[in-house]
Amino acid sequence: MTSTTPSRPFELYDATLRDGMQGEGMTLSADEKLRVAQKLDDLGVHLIEAGFPSSNPKELEVFDLLSRETWTNATIAAFGMTRRRDLAADADPGLRTLADSFCDVTTIVGKTWGLHLEKVVRVDRDENLRLIADSVAFLRGEGKRVIYDAEHFFDAWRDDEAYALRCLRAAVEAGADTLSLCDTNGSSLPLQIHAAVSRVVAELGEHARVGIHAHDDGGCGVANSLLAVDAGATHVQGTVNGIGERTGNANLTTITADLELKMGVASLPEGGLARLTETSHFVDELLNRTPRATQPYVGRNAFAHKGGLHIAGMRADPRTFEHVDPTDVGNAREIVVSELAGRGTIIEKAADAGVEVDDAQAARIIERVKELEHEGYQFEAADGSFELLLRRETGTFEPLFELESWRVIVEQRAGGRVETEATIKIWIGGERYVRTAEGNGPVHALDAALRSAIAQVHPHLKDIELTDFKVRILDSTKGTGATTRVLIDASDGHETWGSIGVDENLIAASWEALVDSLARSEQAGRRTGTVPVAEVRA
Repeated sequence: MTSTTPSRPFELYDATLRDGMQGEGMTLSADEKLRVAQKLDDLGVHLIEAGFPSSNPKELEVFDLLSRETWTNATIAAFGMTRRRDLAADADPGLRTLADSFCDVTTIVGKTWGLHLEKVVRVDRDENLRLIADSVAFLRGEGKRVIYDAEHFFDAWRDDEAYALRCLRAAVEAGADTLSLCDTNGSSLPLQIHAAVSRVVAELGEHARVGIHAHDDGGCGVANSLLAVDAGATHVQGTVNGIGERTGNANLTTITADLELKMGVASLPEGGLARLTETSHFVDELLNRTPRATQPYVGRNAFAHKGGLHIAGMRADPRTFEHVDPTDVGNAREIVVSELAGRGTIIEKAADAGVEVDDAQAARIIERVKELEHEGYQFEAADGSFELLLRRETGTFEPLFELESWRVIVEQRAGGRVETEATIKIWIGGERYVRTAEGNGPVHALDAALRSAIAQVHPHLKDIELTDFKVRILDSTKGTGATTRVLIDASDGHETWGSIGVDENLIAASWEALVDSLARSEQAGRRTGTVPVAEVRA
């Protein structure tokens, strides 16, 4: 297929704040929605759909906050529906709220599919055309740019092409300047989308901009959006990271990169694409979601290389195993250490850590990694522990202390209160330290006791924050006697690293990961940071 040269400037329309929030578990406060909008403006998105200004008090607050901002790249759009069948457009409260909003752009959704006319709104086809025309004409008369979202357009197209086109013409003749064709059920396949959009562009493209609003129920949200652009669409709607109802909306994060890097469509201002990864992760963090590591372009694994042959190819020329330069989208290349690694990988990772490794040491480290991964260790997410392994094997490791013993007591008292107490006995420089501390859990108590014992010798530890704690059972068939893997993430405000512990005893595995997370920060050249210590609740 040959891409159609757009007759109008291309525009990206982000629906994260409205359609994205319909996904299960998705919620943002009014202030958080403002922050997302600001981030999208920095990215360079052209239109940001803020939601229904009349739907609830929070949305009213959102629109109030947005109205006070100055926007560099984006225009805010208010969303609503066609008039109620028993009201004139100028008397419809929803349309009146859109007309009175500060937004110069309004998006209204209307019915297209005969099934919905019969089963949902229960109006005949001619009346539906009047609903569309009256609503668009009213908003145009109020000075608004109108984007018409043709709901279930592609289902309607397969049912009755002629009527689907009549709905679009009703919107255009009333003044809509953009027709957004919605695959609301996510039911369509790429070639179906391409054929329908091509026809609409041919019929109405001289009179209105044609757009696409796809959902991902069939796993084709991104592909459908790209095929629509190929067919002549110059307006694409979606959400950051593809969040949304059911399986989600078309992933605007992926679409944007594909348009820029694969199709040559300039969809963002210069430099905007380099903010893509940052924006993607920002939205996930606000939603309290772990960013999906395998997401194209912006995921942690998008440019991670593990196999020895792949890594060798990367050294020869990154194009051998990377389809784009990761820096183009604000991401970074990662060389993953595992039992599949070669000596070159070990040497490269050692250089990153400031450790010199020769070929013989690299070979020995590879064998050690293989032994440990057989036992259940996994260094892909435990770069801190891997660095300590490098240092131990090369004789440059600086231990924090010599362990004599540790003990944890967990006690449930009357009334259901559970308390945890940890005692550690360690040696530093020939001096014995005994410390006891209470905590919200065994790891928290051990962390508090250990820091108490070594804080004067290692004052930098006050800057280390333990940011995440993960537990995985490696062999569930053994029940409570199974081997446990613990991963801890730590940060000093400048760097973040992971550490790992493996043992049949959960607390022993946690202790190992805890000590590694702190010991890594005290190795030569690692003593920086200003972040206050946070509690570990585990």
